[in-house]
Amino acid sequence: MSNSLDWLFRGTTEIFPDQPDSHLPTENLRVRLEKSERPLRIKFGIDPTGTDIHLGHSTIYRKLRQFQDAGHTAVLLIGDFTARIGDPTGKSEVRKQLTEEDVAANAKTYLQQLRPILDFDTPGRLEIRYNSEWLSKLDLAKILELLATMTVGQMLAKEGFAERYKQGTAIYLHEFLYPLMQGYDSVALEADVELGGTDQKFNLAVGRDLQRHFGQTPQFGLLMPILPGLDGVQKMSKSLGNYVGLSEDPLSMYSKLEKVPDSTIAQYFELLTDLPLDQLPENPRERQKLLALDIVTQYHGKDKALEAQTAALSLIQGGGSQSDAVPEFSLSGLQFPSKLFYLVSAAGLCKSSSEARRQIQGGAVKLDGEKMSSPDLLFETPDTLTGKVLQLGKNKFVRFVP
Repeated sequence: MSNSLDWLFRGTTEIFPDQPDSHLPTENLRVRLEKSERPLRIKFGIDPTGTDIHLGHSTIYRKLRQFQDAGHTAVLLIGDFTARIGDPTGKSEVRKQLTEEDVAANAKTYLQQLRPILDFDTPGRLEIRYNSEWLSKLDLAKILELLATMTVGQMLAKEGFAERYKQGTAIYLHEFLYPLMQGYDSVALEADVELGGTDQKFNLAVGRDLQRHFGQTPQFGLLMPILPGLDGVQKMSKSLGNYVGLSEDPLSMYSKLEKVPDSTIAQYFELLTDLPLDQLPENPRERQKLLALDIVTQYHGKDKALEAQTAALSLIQGGGSQSDAVPEFSLSGLQFPSKLFYLVSAAGLCKSSSEARRQIQGGAVKLDGEKMSSPDLLFETPDTLTGKVLQLGKNKFVRFVP
């Protein structure tokens, strides 16, 4: 990476504190980066409350990698202790508390999915820590000291708490501890910078306050925007179905990304690629294809990305059965005769049989490029399906194998 700090501001929503005219390293992150005689410690904490990471999550990990490439130390904090509470930010009700075993299993899958983004191999560039190291050892005296740094009024100002309080929805005391514990993580790690989404400003600011309380130089907070989903309207979310998972196969990933709407494609380029923003194709369709190819390359390599691009074109033209890039689905576990709506659901293209029926009746399902209209179309044996590609919409495909 060049000596320029342009990477620091690409896609960044806010850095605080930010005194752009100040020459003090505690007030200006650019000055801190230029004058520091040691690698800075760049903290990002994740609570492994699920198993999948999508592109909406990846924007902060990409910023963390930029700090690594600039010579600094990424401190990836696995919130194995705080995950048992769950971050209450933006939640309308208390979150289900996870077991220690659940958190450990989720954390393992998280780290596997992050390998294409972060530098795991260069000595000194990545530090993986678990906050149970210190949070599980806090005694009551230390917890009371943390609680004494914040008022109830300040806590109720946190996003979500005020709304729940007005609506009469229960707020449990252990939820108040979450931002304090996240802030104490910054103390334990002696963080210089903490990254987070725009919805995390409160928690990052608590970290600054606690570092000051314990006699440390307060960290900088760097906030990244919330990535809109494939619908271009709501934030990317697995529950909304408008997401691209980091572990998705190349064809599914490419097929979703080449349909990104014009209203959000500029933000996708800025947040999800390193491509020069002033050198993008003028043709909207070529921009979509370039975006899809670049992102799939990041996670699966150039050869797989090009194969997916060819396969996507083949599917659109009705020749999908010849593509090796389509994910496979085994027919061995199904009972025959079997109806089409059941096959669509069993293959994972729809969440339920009723949804599969609606999609077929709406003309969204194709078999080897031929539109299917009858949900009750009966297939007597698996031989009639072997090798064929089942398609839902423009983004979901499976090839039936024995």
